[in-house]
Amino acid sequence: MEKEIKILGKQDTRSGFGEGLHELGKSHPNVVALCADLTGSLKMNAFENDFPDRFFQVGISEANMISMAAGMTIGGKVPFTGTFANFSTGRVYDQIRQSVAYSDKNVKICASHAGLTLGEDGATHQILEDIGMMKMMPNMTVIVPADFNQTKQATKAIADLDSPVYLRFGRPKVPIFIADDAEFVIGKADTIFEGKDVSIIACGHMVYKSIEAAQELAKEGIDAEVINMHTIKPLDEKAILETAKKTGCIVTAEEHMINGGLGDAVAQVLSRNNPTPQEYVGVNDTFGESGTPDELMTKYNIDTADVIKAAKKAIARK
Repeated sequence: MEKEIKILGKQDTRSGFGEGLHELGKSHPNVVALCADLTGSLKMNAFENDFPDRFFQVGISEANMISMAAGMTIGGKVPFTGTFANFSTGRVYDQIRQSVAYSDKNVKICASHAGLTLGEDGATHQILEDIGMMKMMPNMTVIVPADFNQTKQATKAIADLDSPVYLRFGRPKVPIFIADDAEFVIGKADTIFEGKDVSIIACGHMVYKSIEAAQELAKEGIDAEVINMHTIKPLDEKAILETAKKTGCIVTAEEHMINGGLGDAVAQVLSRNNPTPQEYVGVNDTFGESGTPDELMTKYNIDTADVIKAAKKAIARK
C-alpha cells in the first residue's frame, strides 16, 4: 500500500506548453502561433524567434486574435492562441462560440495563469469558471494537464486533433512526476496510484496535491486510488465507473469552481450509471484574492489537507 513516486524536478506547466509549441514548429509546418501581448508569460519566445513568419503578435486584442485564428484554419493552418486563461475564455466567449466552436474550426486555445495559483494578480485574473464554460461548448475538447512534461505532451498531441481545443495550464513551478516519454492519449485517464478504499480523481495542479494526500492517507492505513483526469472533455467515463465500482466512493479535486467543473462532470457519469458517494474539493462559489499560490490554496480549501478530509468523509459515507 506504500505510495511512492519519483519527482523529476520542478517547473511551471506554461513552460511545458512553450517547449511543446517550439517542437511543433519544427515538425508541423502548418502550425502558427498568435499571442495577445504576453509572449514571455506564455513562454512562446522560442517559437517566435525560430519561426517569425509563423508568429503573430496581435497585441491586447484577444477577440481579434480568436477571429484571426478561426480565419487561418480555412487556409489549412493550425493556429495556437496564447494568453491568460481569463482572457482566453471570459473575454472572448462570443468569438469562440460563433467563430470557432459553432463552425468546428481547428483552433487550439492555449491558456496560462489559470485558477488561484495565478497568485498576486488577484481575483480579476484568477478565472475559476473556465473549465465549465469551455466543456459546455459543443465540438470543444478540454484538457488540463498535471505537470510540465504532460503539458508538453498534450501541446504536441492536440496539433494532430482536427477540432477546437481548450488547453489549460498554470504559472507556478510545481513537481514533475510524469515521465518525459509517457504516452499522452486524449480522453484516456491515467492511474497514478492503485487503491481499494477511496478514489481521488483530479486534474491540473490538484493531481500532485492528491498524490500527497494519498501518501498521507497510506500512513493511516487508507489505500487511495489516484487518477489523473487530464481530459475533461471527452471524459473517460469507463475509468470513472471502474474506479467507483472498485472503491465505492469518490473524491474529485480541481483548481476551479465546484460548480461546472470536473466534479460536476464526474457526478453526471455516476448519477446516470452507478450512484456513488462523492465529495468535492474545489472553490465554493466565490472569487479569489491576491496572495501567494500556497496561501490561496489553503484559504480556499483546495490544499492537500482538504483532499485528505474529503477522502475520509467519502469513506464514511459508503
